[in-house]
Amino acid sequence: MASTLLLNSNWDLTLDANGNIAVVAEPYALAQDAASAIKTFLGECYLDTTIGVPYLQQIFGKALPLSLLKQLLTDAALTASPEIASARVFITSLTDRQLTGQVQIVSGATGQVSAANFSVLNPQGVG
Repeated sequence: MASTLLLNSNWDLTLDANGNIAVVAEPYALAQDAASAIKTFLGECYLDTTIGVPYLQQIFGKALPLSLLKQLLTDAALTASPEIASARVFITSLTDRQLTGQVQIVSGATGQVSAANFSVLNPQGVG
């Protein structure tokens, strides 16, 4: 069963009741990992610049069809773990400066559904 560090609404570490860095288990761990994959910009990962979402190249400041945007984000979510059986992305808001939404995943091991919100800020302003 997968676990990951629990991130708060500001996408920062949080503490558990004992003052230790909090961890979370499946199914929320998978949803949070999927949201983290969605938040990764293409080229951002130093050790593998081929992973990530092409925000600066194809999304921010561009007239991208919503269906293509959702597919790019879903594809990214599915790279987070082989334990994710399926993922579904919901877009709450998209401007030239920020994308917000939610990813819902289904655990392949348990069949449980879990969701995590995400927000991606364009560091360069308008595309």
